[in-house]
Amino acid sequence: MRAFALFFMFMIMGSPASSPAFAADDVAAAQSIIRSQEQAFSRDDAASAYAYAAPGIHERFPEAEIFLRMVRNSYTPVYRHRSFEFGEAQAADGKVAQKVHIIDGDGVPWEALYTLEQQDDGSLKISGCMLIKLGEGV
Repeated sequence: MRAFALFFMFMIMGSPASSPAFAADDVAAAQSIIRSQEQAFSRDDAASAYAYAAPGIHERFPEAEIFLRMVRNSYTPVYRHRSFEFGEAQAADGKVAQKVHIIDGDGVPWEALYTLEQQDDGSLKISGCMLIKLGEGV
């Protein structure tokens, strides 16, 4: 499963960015967005968390409360956790793939792969999150 996640990351990203500074800036911006959404989840602030989601997510979940309910039910390790630490990232062509190492409330390790895409206004928005359960406890 881990190999699939890495394959998925490289498929969506293609080759690494040609400018390391560009990539570093995008990764820093992506991490800030992901962290802000994570903090909004911790406050049950549906409107703020929803504001970081890309238009495609808004189409699937047309209201902030519906989005928060989906995260609460289907992405519990993202919604509530003991730790949330950034791992490897890759940026290219207005897209960022960012791994996050998560320990859920029960001590189970997970890896999340966030994808972010640059919007027409130049901002980055979270376009997806894939969770992989790594084990049964730490």
